[in-house]
Amino acid sequence: MVIQPKIRGFICTNAHPVGCAEHVNEQIAYVKAQGAVTNGPKNVLVIGASTGYGLASRITATFGSGANTLGIFFEKAPSDNKTGSAGWYNTAAFEAAANAAGVWNKHLNGDAFTDELKAQAIETIRSEMGKIDLVVYSLAAPRRKDPVTGEVFSSVLKPIGQSYTAKNLNTSKREIEEVSVEPANDDEIFNTVKVMGGEDWERWLSQLDAAGVLADNCQTVAYTYIGKELTWPIYGKATIGKAKEDLDRAAAAITASLASKKGKAYVASLKALVTQASSAIPIMPLYISLLYRVMKEEGTHEGCIEQINGLFRQGLYSATPTLDEAGRLRMDGKELSDHVQQTVKDLWQQVTTENIDTLTDYVGYHNEFLRLFGFGYQHVDYTADVEALVPLQNLIN
Repeated sequence: MVIQPKIRGFICTNAHPVGCAEHVNEQIAYVKAQGAVTNGPKNVLVIGASTGYGLASRITATFGSGANTLGIFFEKAPSDNKTGSAGWYNTAAFEAAANAAGVWNKHLNGDAFTDELKAQAIETIRSEMGKIDLVVYSLAAPRRKDPVTGEVFSSVLKPIGQSYTAKNLNTSKREIEEVSVEPANDDEIFNTVKVMGGEDWERWLSQLDAAGVLADNCQTVAYTYIGKELTWPIYGKATIGKAKEDLDRAAAAITASLASKKGKAYVASLKALVTQASSAIPIMPLYISLLYRVMKEEGTHEGCIEQINGLFRQGLYSATPTLDEAGRLRMDGKELSDHVQQTVKDLWQQVTTENIDTLTDYVGYHNEFLRLFGFGYQHVDYTADVEALVPLQNLIN
């Protein structure tokens, strides 16, 4: 079929297999160019492995360390008349490259919050991998069913304490507008923490440990975004921020539980980037568009693969990782530097619909958004008839 992007609000409802392969292969080439990760991981479980930072983690582990990887994700397979999701095609491209390199890789497609999928992952690890030395937790989901009670919790993106009104970039209309968000109530805060906090991360590590499939000196990392003053009202000091704070609690609990095998859990704070998740958060498209302009002009901009490659080499597998006072691995220092944040603030005050292209990197933001779904690559022919029914050879049924 001929596949053109179908954009609805802050999501794209289809994906291009050839473009997604281009997206993945660019990241693989970057990691290979950096050489081997010294003392990197050998057997890696990536929970949330098909897009964004999770995908970049799987690529870095495989092509920077030669690691075997089991990827967990929840993606839509292609059908006769519909494309698969971007994550499906990303995984197909990753699989093809890993197979060609002779590196073991398999995948589970399903709800990572369930104990059934955890058990299936454990059985695969036990029978085909041995013991895991790195667990990456990179889930972004709007709801979660408690595996014990069966109750379904839904997350919200709201401020805490008072309503919040600010400028926003409406990417559908390509306009600067004002957005107002009412504050979350206690139930909404609790529910968001249940979905996006550290409870499921803990549950994964607890069950992996009980099954005896974690190696001595294993590490696990969960990803967060902290931000600074501009994004705090809707992110850092809001419902999603409360959930992310719970990751710190979970990291300490996991580290304590793994003490006998000298295991360690980290929270890694990463840079703001265009992802399927960040596109849905009010004000973030405008903030990221401004941030991209500032960081590209000073030559410090990084994408997912640069951030995660740096995290592996300078953080997880470094003798001298950069940690903050809470023990988090920090890869967001360039973004949060005072001069970058002040420049973004100054531009924030000036930006209007009329000067979007002058003051922001909206074009870069939009192009990166398209690339998440395999669109926007100059040398991909989007008028060509392509095969949408791309299988995953290493998918565990």
